[in-house]
Amino acid sequence: MKNAEALASSLFVDGWYTPAIKHVSPHVNERPDVSIDLLVIHNISLPAGTFSTPYVRDLFLGQLDCCADPSFADLEGVEVSAHFFINRAGSIEQFVPIDKRAWHAGVSSWCGRENCNDFSVGIELEGTDEDPYTEVQYQSLVLLTQALMGVTGITADAIVGHCDIAPARKTDPGPSFDWPYYRQLLEA
Repeated sequence: MKNAEALASSLFVDGWYTPAIKHVSPHVNERPDVSIDLLVIHNISLPAGTFSTPYVRDLFLGQLDCCADPSFADLEGVEVSAHFFINRAGSIEQFVPIDKRAWHAGVSSWCGRENCNDFSVGIELEGTDEDPYTEVQYQSLVLLTQALMGVTGITADAIVGHCDIAPARKTDPGPSFDWPYYRQLLEA
């Protein structure tokens, strides 16, 4: 286990995952003095159900042209970010270092603790609740998850969907996310 933790630690420099494409989101702030012990998996596509666009990146960077698509009107002035985004081809982009608070969870709670942004890492998968995720997304997600588990307090039982921390308002990553398969890969 010590070797796995050392390897995971070597993959992060100042909170940035070195294999990821780095972007710096303005939608970030300091975490309170708490341990990072929750991983939240989300899905996102902009426009909804459309993949391989620059719009998710633009949203997380505060640069989304809300006139580019009629469905973006509701996103005017929205400030949101995630730590990571994994596209359909498995490429990982990082927007917020893991030691900072990304704005991905919104009003949320887990095991009686409110404000999950304070103690979680958020990973957005390019997808929808209905479209199956790609094999390379699962592979990238597993590698990233293992690295995060090696440098934070996240354990396998503290990996949840957005639907688990905000069930009244969120459904992602949705029924299309294969939890048993993901957990099998994670344990392999």
